[in-house]
Amino acid sequence: MNGMAVIAGFSSKFPFLPQKLKDSGVVKTHPFKGWRQHFSHSGLGPSLGWSGSLELRLATRKSEIRKAQRLRYKVFFEEGGAVADPAAALVRRDICRFDKVCDHLLVIDHATRSRFGKVRPRVVGAYRLLRQDVAQHNFGFYSAQEFDIGPLLARHPNSKFLELGRSCVLSEYRGKKTIEMLWRGIWSYVKHYRIDAMIGCASLEGADPSVLAPQLSFLYHHAKAAPEWLVSPLPKRFEAMDRLAPEAIDGKRALAALPPLVKGYMRVGAKFGEGAVIDRQFGVTDVFVVMPIAEIEGRYIEYFGGPDDLVRRAA
Repeated sequence: MNGMAVIAGFSSKFPFLPQKLKDSGVVKTHPFKGWRQHFSHSGLGPSLGWSGSLELRLATRKSEIRKAQRLRYKVFFEEGGAVADPAAALVRRDICRFDKVCDHLLVIDHATRSRFGKVRPRVVGAYRLLRQDVAQHNFGFYSAQEFDIGPLLARHPNSKFLELGRSCVLSEYRGKKTIEMLWRGIWSYVKHYRIDAMIGCASLEGADPSVLAPQLSFLYHHAKAAPEWLVSPLPKRFEAMDRLAPEAIDGKRALAALPPLVKGYMRVGAKFGEGAVIDRQFGVTDVFVVMPIAEIEGRYIEYFGGPDDLVRRAA
C-alpha cells in the first residue's frame, strides 16, 4: 500500500513486498529540509526486537531516515526501474515530503562492515507508517493522490486508520526473517496505537488494464471490499476492474499472476477497492487495499506471528 500505502521493485520470489514504488502518485522531490522533532511513542520502542544481528526499530534520528531513503533509492530506482528526478538522482536518495511526518520502521543489521572492515550498521529493510491523526494535521494520506478515501473515512468516523507505504528490503535480505520482522513490527505499532484498519495501494506490473483484465477481474469478483470499506479511484483516474465475467476467469491462473504483495495481503484477509489507477511514471496499475483489524487479526498472527515472537537481545 505507497501507502498501506504501499509500494517497490521486487522479484516475485519474495512475498508480501511491493513490485514498484508504490505509495505512488507523483510527489515532487525537493531538498530534504525540516523534520518532526517529536519521536516519542510513549512505551513503544524505539527498539522493538532482535533476531540475531538484526534489530527492528522505529527511527529516532535523521541519519536513520537518510539511510532508509538510500535503501529505497537502490530498490526503487536502481533495481525497479523507476525514473528519478534530478534532485533524487544527485543525492541518490528517495526523498518525499511525507517522510518528515511519517514514522519509519527499520530493520538494521548491526554486523555489516565497511570495505575497510569496520563495523557499520546498515538499514536493510524499511516501512513507512502514517497514522490518520498525523495525516490530517499535515498533507493527508499519500494514497489520496490516486484514490477518493474521504467517503471511507466518513463512514468510519470513530475508527483509526494507518497507511503503510514505501516498503523495501535489500536484495540479500529478502527472506522470511526480515519480512516477518517488519510485519511483526507493524502489528506492534497497530496494537500500540489501537489502529482499526490499515490501508494503502498495491501495484500490478503494466499500465494497460486490458492486459491485466484477468487479475483485475479476479480481485473484483473474489476479493472486493464490503460496501462499508469500499474505496474508488479519483473520478478522472478511474479504470474499471470488472473487465471479465466471473465464468470467463481462470481463477488459478489469475491468482498465480498476481504480484506477491497482493497475494500476501490476501492471505491475511485483505480486500480491494472497485477501481484501479494507472501510474504511467512507474508503468504499473494500482489497486486500493483495506485491512480492517477486527477481520484480519487471527489470520495475521497465525501467518506472521505476533510481536512477542521477536527474539529480544538479553540485557
